[in-house]
Amino acid sequence: MARRGQIPQEEAYQVTDAEVFMSLVVPAYNEQDRIPGMLQEAVEYLEQQYGHHGTKSKSSSNGSLQASGRQGDPRRGWEIIIVSDGSRDKTVEIVLDFARTHYVKPAPTPKGPWDRPSTPTTITPGAIRIVQLEQNRGKGGAVTHGMRHARGQYVVFADADGASKFSDLGKLVVGSERAKDKLGRAVAVGSRAHMVGTDAVVKRSRLRNLLMRAFHLGIWLLTTERTAQIKDTQCGFKLFTRPALPYIIPYMHSEGWIFDVEMLMLAESAEIPMVEVPVGWKEVTGSKLNVVKDSIGMAVGLGLLRICWGAGIYRRE
Repeated sequence: MARRGQIPQEEAYQVTDAEVFMSLVVPAYNEQDRIPGMLQEAVEYLEQQYGHHGTKSKSSSNGSLQASGRQGDPRRGWEIIIVSDGSRDKTVEIVLDFARTHYVKPAPTPKGPWDRPSTPTTITPGAIRIVQLEQNRGKGGAVTHGMRHARGQYVVFADADGASKFSDLGKLVVGSERAKDKLGRAVAVGSRAHMVGTDAVVKRSRLRNLLMRAFHLGIWLLTTERTAQIKDTQCGFKLFTRPALPYIIPYMHSEGWIFDVEMLMLAESAEIPMVEVPVGWKEVTGSKLNVVKDSIGMAVGLGLLRICWGAGIYRRE
């Protein structure tokens, strides 16, 4: 609409107000075996940190309050958006069953003036929302689709395998709070770079480690300046402030494994602050990644991304 002159250019980057504090987007392709554990950990952490507990906190610059969603934004609450990416197993059924059995009930509605709580407040439960794509689009396509529907002040995406530690989510919030610009934009990148040399990496096959180093070299050679400085672009644990989304999500093209790099390059082109935050991570069996095939695909995707970037396809008008 901005390109056609129907709205002012600055309105192209406006976004609706947040309805909850934290949105978690999870792409899932045939994850019936691994997703229950991830959901259990996620719900426990999100409800503990961001659930409504009957109080509204005052503004504070304290890091622990920032991590728990209490830094001046009285809105609380969370949501999980599971994007089933053309799954052919029981992923959707399992998530629906989990949502029914783990529903977080709101506080009872007062029946009259004699039944009012001492501190009036609006309490709503956390929500588990499910999107079912008919065809497999790829991890990037699923994440982008989910983020278009996120209602949170912060939006984070994580893998369905539960490899990332949700207890580190607070670190991403604090990091983005400290980095955000005057428009409130920031991207916090979960990073496993500090784990190089640990058993989690050393015990991988030599081929996988070799391909990982080759990919990092490609990132350094082919991406833009600030993105090239990020030590771990592929960790599936990245958090975005809501004002940053209109500068990134509408311009996404990559739907495969390379989408993380595209997101970071778009953030860089919009001069959105990016901060790399060390997070915990563990190897989980059952990965859908074909080491050789997908590594070739990622290399091709990275090359195409660089060509399209240089050709001006991503230029904002």
